[in-house]
Amino acid sequence: MGLTTYLEQAKQGVWDVRAAFLPQQYFDSVTGSGAAAVLLPPQPQPEAAAEAVLAGLDGLILTGGLDVQPELYGAERHPLTDPARPDRDAWELALLRGALRRGLPVFGICRGLQLINVAFGGTLHQHLPEALGTERYRIGGGVFAENTVVVDDRTRLAGMLGAGPFDVHSYHHQGIDELGEGLTVTARTDDGLVQAFEAPGDEYLVAVQWHPEENSADRRLFTGLVAAASVYRDRRVEALA
Repeated sequence: MGLTTYLEQAKQGVWDVRAAFLPQQYFDSVTGSGAAAVLLPPQPQPEAAAEAVLAGLDGLILTGGLDVQPELYGAERHPLTDPARPDRDAWELALLRGALRRGLPVFGICRGLQLINVAFGGTLHQHLPEALGTERYRIGGGVFAENTVVVDDRTRLAGMLGAGPFDVHSYHHQGIDELGEGLTVTARTDDGLVQAFEAPGDEYLVAVQWHPEENSADRRLFTGLVAAASVYRDRRVEALA
């Protein structure tokens, strides 16, 4: 299972170098769900690298992180939008495009949901406190807020979590404005904000605005992805045979 990462300055002993960075909760969620975790830091030639990397994967997770560049969806930069990280945006967009071509299962988390929405032609609210008048989704200090989303019935998400209210961990100040073309909303909060979507049809594309990796007692979203990845792997083996 591939998980996208940043390249960040990191210290270990006498070393102070740029390194792939991803909180351990992400790969614990993958390995705890029966899959191996493969970290995917940005590459200097993203399109070519994505094709090479995806050939060895059975699933892809677009993880959380800093804000997607508003220039990618034609918006002026808000003063509180994070500094651009074009290396990661280009890398994840290349991975997403390649995964969709292959029918590779994809799971987006927080920033991952936002990037998928932009890739499908959607837009984002750059600062939800201005758009919705609330700080309920990012209380700050590295503390995850608790919110309740409502999962729609007869969706892939409901098949994993059940329909109705579901408590989640939130840490984001941006969110979906216009939904990308071809995506279906599968969960919202009571203020109407999109909290999850999926692509209809047989291909596995699921994204959530919250952080399921923060709840080690409930890994159903990860086990669901691993199950889809197993089906993809079996089909690939059959095709090669």
